[in-house]
Formats: sequence, structure tokens, C-alpha cells
Amino acid sequence: MGEAVQRRFLGLTAVVAALGMTATLSACGGDADAGDVTLKLVAADYGTGPENSSEKYWSGVATGFEKEHPGIKVDVTVLHWKDVDREVAEMVKAGDAPDIAQIGAYADYAKAGKLYTADETLAIRTTANFLPGLTDAGKIDGTLYGLPFVASTRLLFYNQQLFDQAGLDAPETWDDIRSDAAALKAKGVDYPFALPLGQEEAQAETLMWLLSGGGGYTDDVGSYDIDSAENVATFRWLRDNLVGEGLTGPVAPGKLDRAKAFEAFTDGKVGMLNGHPTLMDKAEAAGIKVGMVPLPGSDGPTTGSMGVADWMMGFKENGHRQEIGQFFDYAYSDENVLEFAESYDLLPVT
Repeated sequence: MGEAVQRRFLGLTAVVAALGMTATLSACGGDADAGDVTLKLVAADYGTGPENSSEKYWSGVATGFEKEHPGIKVDVTVLHWKDVDREVAEMVKAGDAPDIAQIGAYADYAKAGKLYTADETLAIRTTANFLPGLTDAGKIDGTLYGLPFVASTRLLFYNQQLFDQAGLDAPETWDDIRSDAAALKAKGVDYPFALPLGQEEAQAETLMWLLSGGGGYTDDVGSYDIDSAENVATFRWLRDNLVGEGLTGPVAPGKLDRAKAFEAFTDGKVGMLNGHPTLMDKAEAAGIKVGMVPLPGSDGPTTGSMGVADWMMGFKENGHRQEIGQFFDYAYSDENVLEFAESYDLLPVT
């Protein structure tokens, strides 16, 4: 796993990106010739459909920014969250990097010298307003390149109705997960515990389990430690107690993507899974009564949670350092940050 992916996951933290559809827009702010500079921004869509697409948010931000900065236009492209990192990587490779990208990974671009540092773009007041734990994760060799855009944490979600029917309490330990899953299977639940280890964010699902088992991808000094004793014990427990016992449903974990697992949960077919806040609204809209608890650990509830952050970054290619900085300062106003976080049940980064 490359550093650009690895640095997105913040480990055991107190911080708390995302589902979406594809959309494209050009922000309105006058005639095509009205601006001296046009900033190209590519962003991920966190919505679950056209009615709450991130297109609406970015359109409003871009329009407001253009009104305050009449010499600058902003053209925004909003892409499905599963595609946006790949699309940006292809743009950069082709020599057509956006001025600004809001995506899941920044570190490889920073190491390649393609990004502006925060000191080169942000006003001091903007930098100072970020939560320190998030900015630490946005640094390479002590220099801030990845600007935290939004954060979330992961919890264990369970179907309260299925648990009530089986006479179960919310799990606190791995042994509770195993016994609860067995009881749910006996009641005919399709996925007693949905374990999505398919291509879509398998690294996140894996890390949640490793952390709850006392391990992780790296050791205390940041070196990879995948085959640590704690990690090996976690994988063996999953194999022997969930997968091997037929408690993870009809689709093999390695072929189950997160989106399909979430869909099965909203269809009432899943007893438990590890999820993020956007799942709650989707499930409740589908009539599912949702319970949420901290991730169970090998010996008790996990004391922290896996924090996940997505990032904003400014590319050097087009030389629009000053204009990029002005847009960042506008986009990171408290009003804009709170509007986005509240729209998608995520945590603000300032």
C-alpha cells in the first residue's frame, strides 16, 4: 500500500469520505472572458444521489468566491468518489493537472514536488484554524501539503430490529460479535456480519480490525509492520471465527465491496458491519432502525477509532499560487466548512 493511500487513515484518534454520484459543472460568474485567471478544481462527490450531490455545494462556493474575486473564475468538476483519485492521477500524468484537487490522497504528489505547501498558499489564520491532529497527518517531513477537507470516524452499525428479534445486546468484544453473528444466522439473517474486503477500500476495513486487535499497518516509529504478532492473531481470528464459521454471508469477503455491503444493510439483510456516518441516513431513510457502538475489540470496546480524512491540495503546474491561496482561504471559512460537514454528517476540520 503506497504512502498516498496509507496517510489517509489516521489510526486511533479522536477525529471523526464517502459515497457519491458523478456530476460536472462550470461555476457561473460572468462571461467566459470576464476573468483574468481560471482555476480548475476537481472534487469528490459525497452525495448519495442527485438530490444531495456535492455539485450543489461547490457551485455555491465557486459562485460566492467569484463575486468577491471578479478577476478569477472557477471551473469545477465533481466526480464519483470511487473515480476521482484515478482521474486526477491521469490528469497529472498527462500534464493537465488541476489547480486544486479535493481527493483522498496527496502524499505521492507532494513527494514528486507537484504541490504547493500550505505556507505558500494559505493565510496564517486559515492554517491556524485547522485541528492539529489532522494537519499532522497532512505533512511530509514536517511540511504541510495536504489540507484536511473533511473527516469521519468509523463505528460498528447494527440492525436494531434484527438484534431485538434475536434477543441480543450490542457487541462489545470480538467474542460478542461471534456469538451475536451465530444467533443472527440461526434466525436466517443473510449477512450476520458483513465483512467487505473487496477492491473498494479493503484497506480501511482491514485497518479497523487491526487496530481493534491492538495492531496496525505500522509500528510506533512509522515502519510497516503488517506481520506483527497482533495482526497475525487478528487475521486468524477472522478466518476461524467469522469466515470459517459461515457468519459473513453468501458473498466471500474478498469479493464483497463496501457499497454492496451498505446496500445489503439498508435492505435489512445485514446484522452488523463497520460503517461510517453516511450509512445512518441511508439506512433510516429505508426504514432500518440503526444502532451504533464503538468498534468492539479483542478484549473490550476499542478506546479510539479509525479516523479518515480527505484532502485539498494545490498543484504548481499552472502557476496560480496566489489565486489558489485566495480560494483556499474562502473555502475554509467556518461557514463553508460547517455547511459541508453538516450536509453529509461528517466532522468539520476547523
